[in-house]
Amino acid sequence: MPRWSSPKDPALEAALRRNRRWVVNNQIKRLLLRFPSRTASVRFLQSRFKTLDLMGRAANWLGKYPSCFEVFSADTGGGEQEPHFGFTKRMAALVHAEEAAVAASEPAMADRLARVLMLARGRRLQVSKLAALRGPLGLPDDYLLRLRLLPANTDLFRLTNPYPHRRNAAELELVRWAPSLAVSAVEAAAAVSDSPPRFTCSLPASWIKSHAKMEDFNSSTPYISPYSVEWALPGTDAEAEKRAVAVVHELLSLTLWRKMSILKLEHFRREFGLPEGTVRMLLRHPCLFYMSNRYKIHTVVLREGYEGSELKEKDPVVLAKDRLGELMQEGLHEYNQRRQAVNFEKKRRRGEVEIKKEKGVEDEEAARLDSAEKREERRRFYKVLFGDGNQ
Repeated sequence: MPRWSSPKDPALEAALRRNRRWVVNNQIKRLLLRFPSRTASVRFLQSRFKTLDLMGRAANWLGKYPSCFEVFSADTGGGEQEPHFGFTKRMAALVHAEEAAVAASEPAMADRLARVLMLARGRRLQVSKLAALRGPLGLPDDYLLRLRLLPANTDLFRLTNPYPHRRNAAELELVRWAPSLAVSAVEAAAAVSDSPPRFTCSLPASWIKSHAKMEDFNSSTPYISPYSVEWALPGTDAEAEKRAVAVVHELLSLTLWRKMSILKLEHFRREFGLPEGTVRMLLRHPCLFYMSNRYKIHTVVLREGYEGSELKEKDPVVLAKDRLGELMQEGLHEYNQRRQAVNFEKKRRRGEVEIKKEKGVEDEEAARLDSAEKREERRRFYKVLFGDGNQ
């Protein structure tokens, strides 16, 4: 895929720059949660380092986050000790809070999942492909097994397998249409302002041409709901694009962070009826979508979902994850402070600190004397120029 991207938006780039470290630590957290004891050997983590796209020693990585992970020795049987790691008390408390937020958000998750199926062709999606949306939608790893999600919503969802002889052919199907959910974010905003549904431009007013293009796009054809009962693509190119833009806009509105990788979006091109040139279509509407290739991952961001670099509305699960990120940042800061202290001590022992300090004192003294000489020179100059005031 070509390196498509929008003109750089510093605020949205900062939002996407939520350090890759937090992504890795979240994956380590998920690894630990697979164990009932919530502990694992450092050797096990080392074996998964490549899958986490990391290099080096696992013990060194864990040492960078002392507020999140603690390393200890544990008996592996036969009296042998081996380094293990687990959550610190503060990290364990935040993980528990995140789990509570996920449990409390299960009704909202069911609604989001139903809306995604309502956007799809045939109101169904392959379970294997739906896994790609698990992260953006905030679904837990075991969302298919959760007692309060699928089994508690049998009136909405059903697991089917239309091709038993095929692997990974299971599908999640929407059992019934939910009219109360078939309201897009654009339509909901229009209802609040008591106006016809239309897209809004989130670019600064100085982007005059983009605002004009957005106005033309809105006035060319009426807004087409992505939940339209008639799923078949509209007849004209303008109508087809209007519906495709509405589908992407609604899909991003359903994600927790109002963003998604282009790869995942195009993964569902057939299911959501998106055009072959989806990326080019998104670039034609900079008022709505921001395209970035940070970390060589092409991502589309819904502009109206952000105020500067912060989400306008944060789901309780996002708030819980933010607190985990703050703890990770605190741990990294503590690690860096400790490293700086160690490096300072090494320099002090080598005598480098004293030399620099003495040099600084000498420079300061030279500057003071130089300044005094200049003041005396100026005094003599004005005395010669104007004469002694007492004469």
